[in-house]
Amino acid sequence: MAKLTEKIGYGLGDMSSSMFWKVFSYYLPFFYSNIFALSLFDAGVLVLVTRIWDAVSDPMMGIIADRTQTRWGKYRPYLLWVAPLFSIAGILLFTTPDWNYGAKLIYAYVTYILMMTVYTAINVPYGAMLGVMTDDSNEKTVFSSFRMFFAYGGSFVALAAWEPLVNFFKAGGGTASLAWQQAMMVIAAACFLLFILTFMLTRERLKTVSTVSVGKDFRSLLSNRPWWLLIGAALCFNLFNTVRGATVAYFFADIIGFGKTLDFQLSTLSFQLLFYAGLFLSVGEVANMLGVACTVPLARRMGKKSLFMTVNALLVLLSIAFFFIPVSPTGFWLMLLFQIFISILTGIMSPLVWSMYADVSDYAEFRYKTASTGLIFSSSSMAQKFGGAIGGAAVLWLLSACGYTPRSDEQLAAQYVVHQPESALLCLRYLMSFIPAMVAVASIIVCYFYPLTTQRVKEINRQLRQQR
Repeated sequence: MAKLTEKIGYGLGDMSSSMFWKVFSYYLPFFYSNIFALSLFDAGVLVLVTRIWDAVSDPMMGIIADRTQTRWGKYRPYLLWVAPLFSIAGILLFTTPDWNYGAKLIYAYVTYILMMTVYTAINVPYGAMLGVMTDDSNEKTVFSSFRMFFAYGGSFVALAAWEPLVNFFKAGGGTASLAWQQAMMVIAAACFLLFILTFMLTRERLKTVSTVSVGKDFRSLLSNRPWWLLIGAALCFNLFNTVRGATVAYFFADIIGFGKTLDFQLSTLSFQLLFYAGLFLSVGEVANMLGVACTVPLARRMGKKSLFMTVNALLVLLSIAFFFIPVSPTGFWLMLLFQIFISILTGIMSPLVWSMYADVSDYAEFRYKTASTGLIFSSSSMAQKFGGAIGGAAVLWLLSACGYTPRSDEQLAAQYVVHQPESALLCLRYLMSFIPAMVAVASIIVCYFYPLTTQRVKEINRQLRQQR
């Protein structure tokens, strides 16, 4: 049984990753179109191309990590080696050079590809550690829950602090582009320290050695039916999150509007709270943490597969209902309430998916006699990034097709109201409701055919203990 400090230490790693990932997913499309001043079409192509490269590079990193042998283990040393590059690449990504449009576009490609490559180099080994820290399926779910609890905690910190940090640095007299860069410097420093703490507090207990060729590893992976099905279901889940998350900044700028408040009055107590994208997203992160806390007892009671399908069914219903919420003071409270319910459900899903990947890794070792934990977990990262690539690009392209008009740096700083065409406003509402609902339906259909039930996983673990 692992100590509490080790579970916390493992969680700190995804706290670091998630701080970067959520800022990238939720604010980078907005940054490219409104701060960096790329066209919506070019920004969409950029997001798609770079994240596809990032997804393709994941299996490469998984193979490298599987064949690494050091006194610290196979996967853990990468946390130490890559952490400085991780932070530097994040700062470069949010730097806006004073160049012509073509040169800036090239810079955006280079820095985004660099950031995603470094992200892969640290996040794939980090994820694969879950497969070698314990051989108990239930404890893997516990580790995964700690991981996602701290991930959402990091997301909450980053999203709640992002706009105040930008405004703080902007108040010092700098431009919006400089303020965004300085805000990222603060986040990057925190991410570096968190990964170092993860390295110091964790251990690899299972000693697995890959004795087969890379080609056989890939052939085994491609014939692994549970892997294919989980990849499809996880990709849909990540697409659901990315579409909603990447739309929020636009939704608040053009559907909600600037300066709107949540008004509360009870007897003699009354207050107003600014209703802005950062609040909406950060409240969602807190709700995600509540969902994570529910994952272990629900998974034990219902089984992982049944829980996965039930959560997605509820996401379908809530997403469709979100479309009908009015844009009014009462509607603002309802939007926040729905965000809480949806985020609790996605909070349940995140550790559940990682734990299911650990089960797929055990299945691969049992069925194909190959220790390809890194390759299996890199596929989970690949699904996350494909979902992010498709979702982020789709949001930008749909808005472009519907006639959305981006703001300039100066207009954004002045909270300038742009009168968008009705088609663009309707598109934003669909991106927050019906489109994510359709993706959740697809996830349910794919997961229905997933074969690793609770009983099957127990039997695999029993036989693996005898083999090891």
